[in-house]
Amino acid sequence: MILHTGLRTDIPAFYAEWLKNRIKEGFVLVRNPYCPDRISKYSLSPDVVDLLVFCTKNPAPMLPFLNCLKPYGQYWFVTITPYGKEIEPNVPPKEQAIETFQKLSGIVGPKAIVWRYDPVFLTKTYSVSRHLKEFEAMAKMLSGYTHTCVFSFLDLYPKVRLNFPEGKEVLDTDKLLLGTSFAEIGKTYGINVKSCGEGNELARCGVDTSGCMTVSAFEQALGKTLCAPKIRDARKECACFLTCDIGAYNSCGHLCRYCYANYNEKTVRKNLSMHDPNSPLLLGKLHSEDEIHSVNQKSWIDLQMRLDFL
Repeated sequence: MILHTGLRTDIPAFYAEWLKNRIKEGFVLVRNPYCPDRISKYSLSPDVVDLLVFCTKNPAPMLPFLNCLKPYGQYWFVTITPYGKEIEPNVPPKEQAIETFQKLSGIVGPKAIVWRYDPVFLTKTYSVSRHLKEFEAMAKMLSGYTHTCVFSFLDLYPKVRLNFPEGKEVLDTDKLLLGTSFAEIGKTYGINVKSCGEGNELARCGVDTSGCMTVSAFEQALGKTLCAPKIRDARKECACFLTCDIGAYNSCGHLCRYCYANYNEKTVRKNLSMHDPNSPLLLGKLHSEDEIHSVNQKSWIDLQMRLDFL
C-alpha cells in the first residue's frame, strides 16, 4: 500500500525524529480529523507499505534519518517557491532549499523526487515576469536532479481567505501565459512540467495534465507495477491517487499564509506544544475514550514481471 505523510502537515520539516521512532517501533496511530476519538493503527512494516510519499518545504531535518527509509519505496515532493518571509515566514531560503533538494536527489534518485512550484499567485511583487524569471533560474539549478515539476494556482479555500485576504485568483489569460512559459522552460532543462488540480485546460499550452500523485508516477519511482485499488478522485479537477495520510491538520510550523491545512497560528502553536517524538500519535496522547482499530493492509506490488520497468 501507499502511505502519505504530507497532505496535512510537513513531517520531514517538523517531525523527522518522530517518524524515525515510528518506523523503529513498526506502527503509527492516526487520529481521525473529523471524528477525534477514532484512531487508525497502521503497520509500518515494509511487507505491507510499498511506498512512502512525502510533501515538504524542508527535507533537511529528515536527511540524518534516511537510512531508516531504505526498506521502502520513496516519492518526494519538495516545494520551492520565490516567496519571501512575508508569505512563507518559516520556510528556508530558496538557495538553501535547492541545495537540500540536490542532496536528497543524490540519495533517492531524480525519478523519486519532484519539484513543486506552488501555489502560484500574482501581486505587484510577484508579477508574471517575476515568476518566469524565478522559475527559469530554479529550473536551471534543478536540471538533472529531477525529471518533473508540478505547479498549481492559488485556491481560495475559506482558511486561505481568512489568513491571506489579499490573495486573488489568477486570471485565465495569465494562467495560459504562465503555463505555456513554464512548459517551454521545463523542456529547455529536461523537466516535464505538470499541473495539479487545474483540469485539462493547460494541455493546449504543452503542460502535462495527467496528474501529479498518480499510480503511474508512483510506479516509475518504485520501478515496479502496482495492483492499486480503485478509489475516487479527490476532486473533479484532480487525478491524484490519495490514500491514507499519517499527519494531522493545524500542525505545520511553516505558517505559510496560503496554507489550506492550518486554521490559524494560535492553533498551530498549541498543537506543536503537544507533540512528543516518542508518542505513537503525532499530537498529544491517547485518551480513555479513544477507539483504536487496526487498518487492513497489504502490499500492492504486482509480483508478475513487467518489461516496462526493466
